[in-house]
Amino acid sequence: MAKTKKGTKKKQSEGARKPPAQLRELLRIPEGERVDLSAYDPAATPAGPADKAAGVLATAQMGERLADLQERLYAASTAGDRRRVLLVLQGMDTSGKGGTVKHVIGLFNPSGCRIKAFKTPTAEELNHPFLWRIMQALPHPGEIGIFDRSHYEDVLIARVRDLVPRSQLGRRYGQINRFERSLADDGVTVIKCFLHIQYEQQRRRLLERLDNPEKHWKFNPGDIEERAVWPAYQEAYEIALERCSTTHAPWFLVPADRKWYRNWAISKLLLEHLNAQDPRYPKADFDVDLCRKQLLAT
Repeated sequence: MAKTKKGTKKKQSEGARKPPAQLRELLRIPEGERVDLSAYDPAATPAGPADKAAGVLATAQMGERLADLQERLYAASTAGDRRRVLLVLQGMDTSGKGGTVKHVIGLFNPSGCRIKAFKTPTAEELNHPFLWRIMQALPHPGEIGIFDRSHYEDVLIARVRDLVPRSQLGRRYGQINRFERSLADDGVTVIKCFLHIQYEQQRRRLLERLDNPEKHWKFNPGDIEERAVWPAYQEAYEIALERCSTTHAPWFLVPADRKWYRNWAISKLLLEHLNAQDPRYPKADFDVDLCRKQLLAT
């Protein structure tokens, strides 16, 4: 992804004038490169529509094609195609993980989606290796899975809050990479999106929740405490993005200060990956003409 320091728009404005063939090329975190989140502008709109109105319209227009590809993916699974999609959403509180599920996944048929929000591990989950609960929630062939938070919590909050020894934490990156490699080998297209917002933007969104009684249920006083360790979280994300953006499961950095752009970009990423899969309706395994004659005779 083209890096842009705050206040410097040149590279991203050039990207908007001459977008690459695929948005996933622009937003992808390069494999093995050092990541500095301060070099990315959370309010940028690389290769995006001109404004909010155009963005909302463009997202809606992708809905029909996304739904068609989803149906094809599901149909192909009935003939033994094991391919499926896993969308992983990570980001600081208020970055829009839930909003993405609502606005983007709403473009799909919910019966073909498997949505899981990962919260604090239960007592049962803590009795298993950290990837155990993730494996229970994976999409089945033909499905689109969406993770609101994921196995990355075990190298994010676990690092910030020193929940496990550093030696154990260090091994988890390799375990994650091997796990995601096994998913790719089994037909899972893994799309990992880091929703990047500014510190001040988070404050504004939290204040909006406090100022609206109908949003109080979304506010957690613990979010204020988490803001105190914002730099530690940024470092934890940088390490995770650097160590776990791979050829088979790359990370995509999505500027998320503008909700409409976030929704458009993730919809576009899903569309590009599904187009690349090019799922096909399976051919009938029965005599179509004979069945038609039999049906007409009834």
